[in-house]
Amino acid sequence: MTSVRQPDRGNVAETRKRKVAKKKPVTGRDAASSPSGGRMAQVRLRSDEVQALEAVMRTLHLESTSDALREGLRLLVREATEVSAVEEIRAFYGDGSAPLPDGVVEPSSSELAAADDMRW
Repeated sequence: MTSVRQPDRGNVAETRKRKVAKKKPVTGRDAASSPSGGRMAQVRLRSDEVQALEAVMRTLHLESTSDALREGLRLLVREATEVSAVEEIRAFYGDGSAPLPDGVVEPSSSELAAADDMRW
């Protein structure tokens, strides 16, 4: 009669645990390009730009160069959004000017001149 038992291979659960590959933490370039890690970018700064960046970091209490550059990018995105909105308004109204909000009176030439002469 043939034995139906398989040869003893030790603890099957332990064998399965060893076969499952552990994921290594993502580091370096792989972390920079992974969806959760963002994307790595490099920039070469002139010495005057580095000095300006360091002054900004001190003034705004930013802890790292990355924090400072992220803040700069956030401001650029805001600026680009505003420029895009202006372009859309101009495209919509064409050569005419956008209407003033209710209750707002168009400024006079003297008011515009006074505003131009103001110093901030």
